[in-house]
Amino acid sequence: MVVVNRATCGYCGSCVSLCPVGAINLAETRLQIDERCTECGLCIDACPVAAISPESSVPEAQALPRSRYDVVVVGAGPAGSVAARVAAEHGLSVLLVEKRQEIGSPVRCAEGVGHVPLTEFIAPDPAWISAEIRGAYYCASQDGHAEDVRFDGDERVGYVLERRVFDRVLAEQAVAAGASVAVKTPVSGLLCEDGRVSGVLVEVRGTLQEIDCAVVVGADGVESWVGRWAGLNTRLARRDSMPCAQYLLSGIDVDPGCLQYYVGQDLAPGGYAWIFPKGDGRANVGLGVQSDWAAAPAFDYLQRFIESKPFLSQGSPVSLILGNAPTAIPTTPLVTHGCVLVGDAARQLDPLTGGGILNAMAAGKIAGEVIADAIAAGDVSAARLWPYEERWQAGLGKRMARNYRIKERFGADQRAGHDFMRLFVAATGAK
Repeated sequence: MVVVNRATCGYCGSCVSLCPVGAINLAETRLQIDERCTECGLCIDACPVAAISPESSVPEAQALPRSRYDVVVVGAGPAGSVAARVAAEHGLSVLLVEKRQEIGSPVRCAEGVGHVPLTEFIAPDPAWISAEIRGAYYCASQDGHAEDVRFDGDERVGYVLERRVFDRVLAEQAVAAGASVAVKTPVSGLLCEDGRVSGVLVEVRGTLQEIDCAVVVGADGVESWVGRWAGLNTRLARRDSMPCAQYLLSGIDVDPGCLQYYVGQDLAPGGYAWIFPKGDGRANVGLGVQSDWAAAPAFDYLQRFIESKPFLSQGSPVSLILGNAPTAIPTTPLVTHGCVLVGDAARQLDPLTGGGILNAMAAGKIAGEVIADAIAAGDVSAARLWPYEERWQAGLGKRMARNYRIKERFGADQRAGHDFMRLFVAATGAK
């Protein structure tokens, strides 16, 4: 029977139609080969990346000669790409590695951002903007009673992005600044020397490679292994975990310039539901719940929410994304010797709203600047990287800490009340 190299396979499906016995199946993002395989070899010739081979001839991974960069950034989301760009702009050699074969996919985000903070990093471009936002609608329901309010303006206050394009543009900016990018390159561990992180172990087309560097940036998302490997406690408490589910619905009648928020204990315990328009009768319709308050999976609450709104239930889902928003604040340092964490890996989302794109970009910028200074000084110790933590805590970190205290103060039966809603509205950027 032939076997598939999972690290190399691009899930293109080229081999499926050639199999004469139907032994190959493409199951979402993995290729399956069953016992019907006769090792005829047709699939081997069809594979564009040589990911299929006879079982008897699978080579063992061989370590390649070491490479070296000043900085290795793990994860090509907004935090990682901005950190890579800023570090490269300071003249550092930078490698940005992404475990998936396509930067920006899968999307695990509602894709909403504010206009003013976005323009601090990049000029808005219609190529990656799905909708311009000029208003917001809020509805709070409790004990069968609902109250709502709407804010509208003449000027654009934000956007709903097309993250698949946006993330790729940020990575391209890093390349333009001098960084190198490697996709489908998972990191399987950190290298350590004399008590500090000194590089990464990556898997390139099924072969392990050691890459030395002065600093590793962990931008590897909510599931961050870089943080764990570096000895930083990134584990989430149940109360700080917000499982989310979101459909992209098509064929619905929705205001193309208004974000919609729905809060209620029965609707989304500890969280909220959202409707973010994407133009042409489409919208991201999602929902997040607090793990220790929810009686059912987030997906079940989302189904109920859509069924309760006729203008949503008439639509058709064209994509489904699932994820977890860490609504925590960091409980341990974000830096250690030779390593820093940014973005979701550093729990830099807003604890009230779960928003994190712009926070991640801000953290990436600070990290890139501090790392450049540390390398120029020849000192990448935790103490020399500490200004990253100080600048974060003095700026956005202060607001995140305040919003976390608000989240902790209001219980399940208080989230739809006037006091909480006033603070929630402010946190989402409405006046």
